[in-house]
Amino acid sequence: MTDPAVPPFVLVTGPEGVLVERAVASVVLAAREADDEVIRIDPATYESGALQMHASPSLFGGARTIVVSDLHESSDELQLDLLSLLAAPDPDVGLVVAHGGGMKGKKVLDTMKKAGARVIECPAVKTDRDKTDFVMKEFAAARRKITSEGVRALIEAVGKDVRELAAACSQLVSDTEGTVDDTVVDTYHGGKVEATGFRVADATIAGHSGEALRLLRHAIATGVDPVPIVAVIASQLRQLIKVGAAGRGSSGQLAKSLGMAPWQIDKARRAVGHWSADGLAVAVQAVAAADFEVKGGGRDPVYAVERAILTIARARAAR
Repeated sequence: MTDPAVPPFVLVTGPEGVLVERAVASVVLAAREADDEVIRIDPATYESGALQMHASPSLFGGARTIVVSDLHESSDELQLDLLSLLAAPDPDVGLVVAHGGGMKGKKVLDTMKKAGARVIECPAVKTDRDKTDFVMKEFAAARRKITSEGVRALIEAVGKDVRELAAACSQLVSDTEGTVDDTVVDTYHGGKVEATGFRVADATIAGHSGEALRLLRHAIATGVDPVPIVAVIASQLRQLIKVGAAGRGSSGQLAKSLGMAPWQIDKARRAVGHWSADGLAVAVQAVAAADFEVKGGGRDPVYAVERAILTIARARAAR
């Protein structure tokens, strides 16, 4: 290949689909700008020998970039053909391989790395810290600013799925101007199930039982299931316990060891001072009982959540 912007071999590894797709798309774009013919190989429909056929010189000449997706789900035939291609590389044939993880296809990965392939890693975005970093990078790439409160609100509203989180960032960048804060996020995503659950949990942890019950009844009336609401309350209680036991240190230092985002550390620190160890124990027992009941162990899931909210709010007040 003649254009240095397009490496001969590119290996995209990792389970995060959004990041994998973006990485492959950027390489494909560079290849097309270099006038390469782009050929995509689907492992699900691959037939032995097809790779060599695509790699063979055409009557019209020119460079080709072959893109192989989902190597971790490929057949033995495709893997063997890839190894053959790597054993006798053609300077006019580039190879882009995406691998989602696992041992299948590992020999191809090792061979590409030994051949000097450019490796693009796409690790899973799992923790809230990961998601915070992801959102910050999305806005930085778009040359836009988002406040820490805006990041928190966005993750609470749509952070369950990274693809949806990426789409939400894109929407806010394209539909708004200036700095994005929690008020802006709430305008666009405040009605999401996750956002409703976090509002109920926030009010409960703060001891505002009346507000928590009002939010809960509104959520139930609009079709929200009690299960995710209980899950959010349980998650916030666990964060209080983790942060309370972590001791001193900056939020940035503790974030990595606790698997939380810095803003979550700060939020938990503000709340945990209002709780005693006994109160937290009562709250944990209450949310565990509610979790059992909303998942089929009780007759009235909504009543179970209401009772948990009242118990938790009283436990905070009893400090």
